Amino acid sequence: MESDRSPFSISEGVGQADTSKKDDANMTATERILELLYRNLQEVFGEGDAARRRAAIEEFYTDDCVLHVPDGVLVGHDALDKFAGELRATHPHFAYTPHGQAQALHNGGIIAWGSGPKGEPPEYTGLDVVVVRESKIAELYVFLNPKLSAA
Repeated sequence: MESDRSPFSISEGVGQADTSKKDDANMTATERILELLYRNLQEVFGEGDAARRRAAIEEFYTDDCVLHVPDGVLVGHDALDKFAGELRATHPHFAYTPHGQAQALHNGGIIAWGSGPKGEPPEYTGLDVVVVRESKIAELYVFLNPKLSAA
C-alpha cells in the first residue's frame, strides 16, 4: 500500500512552536527559528513600549540585520527600531495574529500573519520570511498581500 505522504513532508519540527522563553542552548535550530518568527510579531512589531521593543530587537536580531520592506531596505538595530516604532504608532490598537503555522527550513523560516483591531478581521495581511544566523534574525523580508477587490 502506498503512502499518501509527500516525500517532502516532515512533521517533526515544522509548525507550532512553544514560544515560552527557553535557554537557547536547549533548543534545536528549527525551534529557535519558529520562536523568533512568533515572538518577532508580538515583541517587535506588536510592542508599543519602546524599551521592551528595543530589548527584543537586541535579543532577536544580529547587529547587522537587514529589513526588506516594500518601501526599501533598512540596516541595523537603530533603523529596525525606528521603523517598527513608527509603524506601531500608526495603529497602536492593532494586533498581529499568525495565520496558519510557521515553518522552518534549514536556516530560514516563514510565517503568515494578519493585522487589525483585536477580535476583528485583519485590515491587512502579509508574510514574513527570515534568514537566521547564529540563532538570530539576520534578514527579514516583509511581503504585504494586495487587497482583494470586491468585484
